[in-house]
Amino acid sequence: MTALTRWIRRNLVVIAGLGTLAYLILPNVVVLVFSFNKPNGRFNYEWQRFSTDAWTDPCGVADLCGSLSLSLKIAIWATIGATVLGTMISFALARYRFRARPAVNSLIFLPMAMPEVVMAASLATLFLNMGVDFGFWTILIAHIMFCLSFVVTAVKARVMSMDPRLEQAAQDLYASPAQTFLRVTLPIAAPGIAAGALLSFALSFDDFIITNFNAGSTVTFPMFVWGSAQRGTPVQINVIGTAMFAVAVLCVLVGQLAGARRKRS
Repeated sequence: MTALTRWIRRNLVVIAGLGTLAYLILPNVVVLVFSFNKPNGRFNYEWQRFSTDAWTDPCGVADLCGSLSLSLKIAIWATIGATVLGTMISFALARYRFRARPAVNSLIFLPMAMPEVVMAASLATLFLNMGVDFGFWTILIAHIMFCLSFVVTAVKARVMSMDPRLEQAAQDLYASPAQTFLRVTLPIAAPGIAAGALLSFALSFDDFIITNFNAGSTVTFPMFVWGSAQRGTPVQINVIGTAMFAVAVLCVLVGQLAGARRKRS
């Protein structure tokens, strides 16, 4: 066995991990590179020449920034609604015993298990039968509905792993129920709540199928990207995608640094 073979065997897991990471990041690198492209035609699929025009004018395409701000607004409100409702449901399922608990547990996971097109068509049928006008509110309700399951999954796992003796100790020290919840229960459950909220925001902002069924004439950013792909993809879409990826990476790095600092202290 050669030295190279032994080295590969010793570091096989690391090599596989780096290869997977490169495979996942490669599309983002392509988006970054083509955000500096200046295509001759409507489609930004072939490299022509370097240019920073799209970065200096990211809103140069009509309705792009309008659809982006709408998607951000919907994602924020959907995250708030799904996080609040999902946290309360998680505590109820983890802490209380009631007759319908197994059925509720099963129903909560249905949106995660079924294809999105099924939920999208079901919600669209419901809104049509109720005579509701499609638009901002139907999108928001639909997003809260499918984000709810992910929040419940994240928060419930955290709540079920909590040590109940910590809350009992706070009560023995004459803490009121509100003080126990705010100073003991909530801080312990906070990582699960934050994970559910971040997941909800990403899913809501990125969703196309459910939004397309329930949007009417309202155009969100994913719908704008899909429509632009039929006519010609502007370079500004790559700029927005690169900026979003950079913000996501920055948030992860800040979280890692904050966690490492807490461990050192």
